[in-house]
This record gives sequence, structure tokens and C-alpha cells, in this order.
Amino acid sequence: MQLNSLGFPRIGRFRELKFALEKYWRGEIEQSQLTDISRDLRKSHWQWQADAGVKLLPVGDFAFYDQVLTLSATLGAIPERHRGDAGIDIDTLFRVGRGRAPTGNDAPAAEMTKFFNTNYHYIVPELTADQTFEIGYDQLFEEVSEVQALGYQAKPVILGPVSFLYLSKSVGSDFDRLSLLPQLLETYQKILTRFNSQGVEWIQLDEPVLALELESDWQAAISQTYTALTEGDLKVLLASYYGSIAHQHSLVSKLPVAGLHLDLVTAPQQLSTFVATLGQEQVLSAGVINGRNVWAADLDNIAAQLSSVARDLKQRLWLAPSCSLLHSPVDLEVETALSPVLKQQLSFAKQKLTELSKLKILLNDADSVEAKAIVVECRSRRSARAEAANQQVIARVTALTEQDYERDDLFAVRQAAQRQKFRLPLLPTTTIGSFPQTLAIRGLRSRWRKGEISLEQYNDQLRQVTRDTVERQLKLGIDVLVHGEAERNDMVEYFGEQLDGVGFTQFGWVQSYGSRCVKPPLIYGDVSRPAAMTVQWAEFAQSLTDKPVKGMLTGPVTILHWSFAREDISREQIATQIGLAIRDEVVELQNAGIGIIQIDEPAFREGLPLKKSDWQHYLNWAVNAFKLSAAGVTNETQIHTHMCYSEFNETIAAIAAMDADVITIETSRSRMELLNAFEDFNYPNEIGPGVYDIHSPNTPTVDEIVSLMQKAAQKVPVEQLWVNPDCGLKTRTWDEVEPALVNLVAATKILRRTLS
Repeated sequence: MQLNSLGFPRIGRFRELKFALEKYWRGEIEQSQLTDISRDLRKSHWQWQADAGVKLLPVGDFAFYDQVLTLSATLGAIPERHRGDAGIDIDTLFRVGRGRAPTGNDAPAAEMTKFFNTNYHYIVPELTADQTFEIGYDQLFEEVSEVQALGYQAKPVILGPVSFLYLSKSVGSDFDRLSLLPQLLETYQKILTRFNSQGVEWIQLDEPVLALELESDWQAAISQTYTALTEGDLKVLLASYYGSIAHQHSLVSKLPVAGLHLDLVTAPQQLSTFVATLGQEQVLSAGVINGRNVWAADLDNIAAQLSSVARDLKQRLWLAPSCSLLHSPVDLEVETALSPVLKQQLSFAKQKLTELSKLKILLNDADSVEAKAIVVECRSRRSARAEAANQQVIARVTALTEQDYERDDLFAVRQAAQRQKFRLPLLPTTTIGSFPQTLAIRGLRSRWRKGEISLEQYNDQLRQVTRDTVERQLKLGIDVLVHGEAERNDMVEYFGEQLDGVGFTQFGWVQSYGSRCVKPPLIYGDVSRPAAMTVQWAEFAQSLTDKPVKGMLTGPVTILHWSFAREDISREQIATQIGLAIRDEVVELQNAGIGIIQIDEPAFREGLPLKKSDWQHYLNWAVNAFKLSAAGVTNETQIHTHMCYSEFNETIAAIAAMDADVITIETSRSRMELLNAFEDFNYPNEIGPGVYDIHSPNTPTVDEIVSLMQKAAQKVPVEQLWVNPDCGLKTRTWDEVEPALVNLVAATKILRRTLS
């Protein structure tokens, strides 16, 4: 019985990769130093997996920016604007991902969006109708040699051809991306042949599209692909995750693959379906440890569910996480500040490998002393969870009525009241919320957390930063201001630290994209708000100007999705609890004189089930959670929300049902393509399409912003439009932000003259 690792986090337990990347981008280290740090990280991660008992070590889970982008480079599928004279190298990846690298010319970055229903962002491959593929980048092959030189067996892990095409976008002209499959398969075959020549025995091809409700042409592509790619000596492990693939059983069970990986965390019921038709020599990789959450597994229950399968399959049963551990923090051992009661409930990536080892013990020798100790440990954790209920929160949720979810009047009535109150010009300008988190701000926060300065000194300095941020916006001529969020470490963690029922870690970092990492809170109990969280900062900022200053909150659905949430109650129940906590804050902001309040929901679409037939239930409760948070205010209070990197076409009715007065969205990288959904639906409320790609250091020109907004005005009535960046400005520097906003305001003045 083998242990199978589908992939490991690459950032390092202290974010070593993040800091190395950013130093390289700033010119503080050479590329050779970046690659040395990366090599050391891979060595440590392989060693940990080997020590846990994993024999086939994953290669291909490491990426300098994104593993999908690495595959695009391997296939030679890099946009012409990002290519340099030296061919495809590390800097090419950075030009594609962020629009800039230490070498080569700046160019607009490629589009970035969420990887299925996760908070991980991938760089969308751009494919043309005459696209050719050829091995053009050797990182994967070099890493196979690297792990072999350490004395280990390599198992390359790459995205399968069908998922690669599915996640790509057509550029230049609209065409059937499946028309590229034959030539793409030829290049995949060359890749597999090269791995075979390196002595590789197994390769893992990931096809998460199998969890979707695929149309017949995409199903046929799966059959064609795995008939072609299993003809050689290399053994193929076909992996799918994030949902059940039982609806694809008749297709998948006929594929001539050597092994199959199933996500048995999200869909345990599919186990019996596939075991019944497993080939006599086929391996089953059972994904029974949750790769997307941090709660320690109930190993005794898992062992009971797997016991008969283990007896039947013996060595053909592999024990695995449900998916790559990319979505998990790295190492629980470095968490020294967690309470022992909470810490015993947790398991990070390194510990999840140990859980696999313990599960193997339970399955192999359930009567051993070691196995009995594991069972006692599991029962102790379950008992501790049951004691954490907050009856007051539970009673408040139970008492909710339909009216608690609705504003007093329809949008048209509210809009008239808000326009009378605020007297904003045509095309009001605003930003999404955060301004640069400078080294000085981060250093200040670090000194406060270490006890080197008092809370009063810390807040005094933050007030000065806030004052400076407001003054800069006034000088720029922004119409609706924000306070800049200097006091916030993260848009979710900040709230998690102030809510009851929520804990947080020191080093529980997870990669979101590139060098961007987030530290999700731990929702371990019933959630409530013991005190105001943002009111003092909003009041202070508003006292500095007569212009409106937005109160800035993170919405309940996003707090849920960007946290590690408890698993003993439904996500709907958790979202409702958080919605009530945010509602309390919204009402208190209004009562403090804050007339515009933004409740961000960038993760709204992320929570969609992979199967469309399951969408409506999710959309119903997600919309209700947002409406609950916003519905306690008067008509004059203007509610904004923000969403980024979302495909809106299929969820536009739900977004309209949220009934936010203003929605701001990311549209600059898509060149306003995302607005098609709002045009086709005839979206009734106001919209701020982003015109400044904040994920790139490049400065948008006045002409570019004018052009984008002119496109927007062709899709949405100009009276409904706002002008704003794509997202918050936290990750940028003032040297980048101010010129961009100067251009944004200048472009808006031109647009007011030409579009009025």
C-alpha cells in the first residue's frame, strides 16, 4: 500500500519563495540566487515527503509563478508579446504573469482567473487558431533529474491536455479549441517520451475538468487523449479532484490508464462506483485526506470506510490527499502561539503526509498499540469540537425572517435618494479600498506585534498614514475616497482576528498567485462580532474631508471561502452567522455617519459547485448571506460590492439579486470583455469596470483608460458607470499608484466632456 502525494506547497513554510521572487524583481538578487533558493526549497519538500513514506515524489508542482503557466512555457504556447531574444526562460514567465521582468520589454500581462472553485489564480493560456506546440522550456525535465540526483523516484505531475485546452482562451478569432488537440497530443507524447528516457515509471496527468458536466465533444476528447497517451511504457495516473466524477464513470472506466485518483473528500460515494469496475492491474489512488482544509482527519472513520477496499486491492490501493496540498499551509510545527486545544485540531501539508502514514497503520494492523493510540487521539478531537457551540448565535440565526434579507425599497428609489444626498458627478471616480502597504507600515505593525511600541503609539502612526492617504486622494481629485486600510494585514485575516469563533495562525500562508500569499483565518466555532471592527477608522477618515469616505468591509461569502471553515455544520449556516456579524458592523458604520459602505465579495463565484446542476442551491444561500449583511440600512446609504477575476455570464442573475447599489469589477485584462454579461442581462444597478490592472507594475496611459471606458459606455449606459482600478492597491507602491490615478482622473475628465 503506497502513499501518494499529488503535489506540495512551493512557497516554503516561512514564504522563502515569495521573498526571493520579490527581491529578484526589485533587482536585489541575481537569477542564480533565485534558482538556488528554489532548489533548496524543493529539496526540503521532497525530503519531507520521502520521510513520510512517499516513494514517488511529485515533480511539476513547483513553479516560479504558476504551474499552468509553466506548462504553457513547456508547450511553447507563450504570447508573442512576451517572448524575448533568448527564447523562453524564467523571465518570460514573469513577463506573462505580471507584465514585467528584469529582462525583456514590458507588455500587458496575460489574463488571470481562479483555478476551478479555489482561491488559487492561474495564468490563462492564450491560443490562436493556427497555434503550434513544441517543447520550449525544460524546467520539468531539469527537476526530474534534480530529484533523481537526490536518490528519489520522480513522478511528474502536469495538467492533462483536455483540461489545458478547457482552461485556455481563444485569441485573434473565435475557434474550437479542441481543433488543436491532435497537435497538442503529439507534443504531450514527446514530453512523455522524454520523461521515459529519464527513467520515469509513473506520470500523473490531472484532468479536473472531469468533475464538470462536460459536453459530448469534450468527453470524446478525454477518450481520444488517454487512448493516445497510454500507448508507451510510461504508466499514467489519471487524477481528478474538487468534486465527483461518478457521472463520467462510463467514460473513465474504459480508459486504458494504469491508475485513477479520486477525490473522496468532496465525493466519498463515488468510491464503490469505481472500485466495482477497476481493472485487475489498475491502481486506485484514494484521496481521503482533505487537501483544501486544515482540520485533522478522523482517521479511524476513514479507515473503517476503506477497510474492505484495502483488503481487496492490497498494494493496488494508494493513500493520498484529495488534491494537491498547494491549497494548504506548509507546516504546523512552526505555530507556537496557537492554543493547544485548537492546535490539536489542525493538520497542515507536512502533517497531512503523516496522517497518511497513520492511516496506513490503521489499515494494516488495527489491533496494534500504535493504531489504538491513533483512535484515542481522533476521539479526543471530536469531543473537543462538540463543546464549542455558542447557543446565542444559533438562536439568532433561527429567529431570522424573510424581511431581514431585504432593503426597504427597490433600487430606483434608493438611487434617487443617494443621488440627492451625494451629488456626485457623471462617472464618479473611486478606488477599491486599500492603498500601498509600504515597508514602513509593515515594519510598524511588526514592532507593535513584538511589543516594541504600545497600541497607542501604533494607532497614532496609523492615523498619520490615514491622514496622508486622504490628502493624496484629495490632491488627485478622487470623488469618493477610502481610508486606505493601513491598519489591515489582510482583507479577511483582519476581520478574523476580531470575530469570536475564529482563530488565526502565525505562518499559515497559502499561495494565491505569483508571490501573493494569504493567511486564512480558522473558523472553528459559531461566529459573532463582539465589538466594532472598522468604525473608528472610518469615522477618523471621514472627519478629514467633506467628500464621502467609504466604509470598507469584507463580505460574509468571501470571509467564508477565504477561511479554513469548520466541517461539522454546513457552509450555508456559517455564511449566515458571518452575515449577521457584518450586518452589525454595517449598521454601526451608518449610525456613525458613513454614507457609502462597500462589502467586498471577490470570492462569490469561487464557491460555485463544479456541476451547474448544483449551482442554484449555492447561489440562493450566497446571495442571501450578502443581502443579510447589507439590508439593515436606510435608502440613502449606498452599498457597494467588489468582485474580481470572475466570469459573470452564468451568474449575472444572482449578482443582480444581491441588489448592491454599485458593483465594481475587474475588466482591464479582459479589455472590458467581462462587461458583456452586464450588457446582455441589462444590469439595472451601477457598475465600476476596472481600468487599471493593479497586478502589473505598468502604468495605464490616459488614452488606454479613455479607450476602455468608451468600450464600457457602449455596453452600459454612461449614467450607470463609475471609474476605478481593478482591485485594491495594497500590493503596489506609491510611485506606481499615483501616476496611474493621475491618469485615471485625467481620463475621466476627458470622458465627461465626450460622453455627457
